[in-house]
Amino acid sequence: MPVEDPNDLVKRVTASTLKAIAGHRDEEVNVNFSPGGASVSGNQVQLPAPSGQIDPNGLTKLRGVADALGLRLRYHNETLHHDHMPKGPEARAVYEAVEQVRCESLGAARLTGVAHNLHALLDERCKARGYAGVTEKNDAMLPDVVGLLVREHLTGQPAPDSAKKLMDLWRADLESQVGDKLRQIETCADNQEHFADLVSEILDALDLTDDDSQSMDSDDQDNSDDNSDDPGEENPDAGDSQQTEDGAMTGLEGESEMGDEGDFSDAGDDEMMAGSGEDEPAGPSMWDDNNRRNDPDFQMLYRPYVTEFDEVVGAEDLCDPEELGRLRHQLDQQLANLQGVVSRLANRLQRRLLAKQTRSWEFDLEEGILDAGRLSRVVTDPVHPLSFKRETDTEFRDTVVSLLIDNSGSMRGRPITVAAMSADILARTLERCGVKVEVLGFTTRSWKGGSSRERWVEAGKPKNPGRLNDLRHIVYKSADAPLRRARLNLGLMLREGLLKENIDGEALMWAHNRLLGRPEQRRILMVISDGAPVDDATLSANPGNYLERHLRDAIDFIENRSDVELTAIGIGHDVTRYYRRAVTLIDAEELGGTMMNSLAELFEEDAPMRRRA
Repeated sequence: MPVEDPNDLVKRVTASTLKAIAGHRDEEVNVNFSPGGASVSGNQVQLPAPSGQIDPNGLTKLRGVADALGLRLRYHNETLHHDHMPKGPEARAVYEAVEQVRCESLGAARLTGVAHNLHALLDERCKARGYAGVTEKNDAMLPDVVGLLVREHLTGQPAPDSAKKLMDLWRADLESQVGDKLRQIETCADNQEHFADLVSEILDALDLTDDDSQSMDSDDQDNSDDNSDDPGEENPDAGDSQQTEDGAMTGLEGESEMGDEGDFSDAGDDEMMAGSGEDEPAGPSMWDDNNRRNDPDFQMLYRPYVTEFDEVVGAEDLCDPEELGRLRHQLDQQLANLQGVVSRLANRLQRRLLAKQTRSWEFDLEEGILDAGRLSRVVTDPVHPLSFKRETDTEFRDTVVSLLIDNSGSMRGRPITVAAMSADILARTLERCGVKVEVLGFTTRSWKGGSSRERWVEAGKPKNPGRLNDLRHIVYKSADAPLRRARLNLGLMLREGLLKENIDGEALMWAHNRLLGRPEQRRILMVISDGAPVDDATLSANPGNYLERHLRDAIDFIENRSDVELTAIGIGHDVTRYYRRAVTLIDAEELGGTMMNSLAELFEEDAPMRRRA
């Protein structure tokens, strides 16, 4: 009987254990292994494939990741989760972290081995994030801190030693603010709805939920007060230090109005180069006018209230060179810790791409280059005509890849750092393979509405105004710019105060239209986001699903009527309910490997390009 390969044995046992932990489902859980990434999408689970000699620490991490995903499948209800999702980016980040802790604590309480694996995985993550050496508080760490504190209350086990300094900085303040709520939460871990209600109370006590947004809801829905409100009092953030970024508003201002044509054909004719100084609309595409004509309910159609305050700006125009260099150095320090692992992934992707561009030979031809392997035939049978060969190139379609990165506040901390590192590595890899790549980001210029909302208030707050925030679309690297010229720009993602709110639908169409203006035969758009679109000013004055509906319409257009190939990666949030081709990551650390795998799968597809009207 043949001996089973150790790595195959690990895969088989790990997959079986994950399925057992996930429990009975309407559909069987499918577990696949691939280099790098760990993710869950519906009933499809992807785990990092073990390779080479099995390392005990690596095996424990693999078991921990598998246990975490299995427990989420078993105990997590996505509908309930979404119904209780808070609006503010900081609140959402804490809410997501605590929900994962809830699922893991239920498994740890029942299975000692699972508890050991999860603790080892948590310890490794805390070490990777440098929590053992922190000396001061940073709000970006709050989701992890609250998650660790909730974990202590649910499991009765202290945080790992690698997080002790972090917890010592925060524990006293958090216990004084939410200690009573944490003690209540210990009794309801197995009731997700009750648990979510208590988490909402914790977020309120920590002042993470947006009271200003709630006041806007009540003000904006009360039509009787529209004419009596004082515009100076209506914008609670007018004096907020987060409204401006010390000269960061000097970028390009898009002032175009929606036209009457109904297609995308001209949307990308004027290619926008980072920092070129040309105006480019940051707002919606002509496609919205088509919908406006066909939809009987005009008020529900997506549109911006004004577009004159939107901007498409090069990253170098948002930051002075000295600070940009400092931020890039900070990013390089982070890259140094992951260079070995991610370089192997990059090399693997490069080999896959170059393999599709390799040359081949045609033999036994009547003309061409004399085939040295047929020299004996030339001697023995000089009149034989088929002794030549010719070199041929395998068809490899000219390709451009666009990375569209969510720059919202909920990405603050480790997610945006990992996104910046992954974009840097992917750009280098694709550039080596002759594939052009651009890196884009999207956020807003202000929290809870800026000049757009002020204009709306001055006009008497008409009903259903549409989008009420000022877009900021950032070009970190254009497709034609070599990485050596744009590498400093990627550090901008780490800048404090850059990340605000996210309006995904318009950003998606902006990136899509840029790709349509490219000459390459194949265009790929990869979206990296951590959840649904959120803009408090817009949602307080329009239907609650206003932004989400537009995002779904934009995705539907690209997936079904465009040649652009769309794929998405969700960080800590299920984006498979929006995108047809998508994966969801529990941990941002897996982003680099998952990006590599997603692109490799796209390049390996042999199906011809989609041609739709």
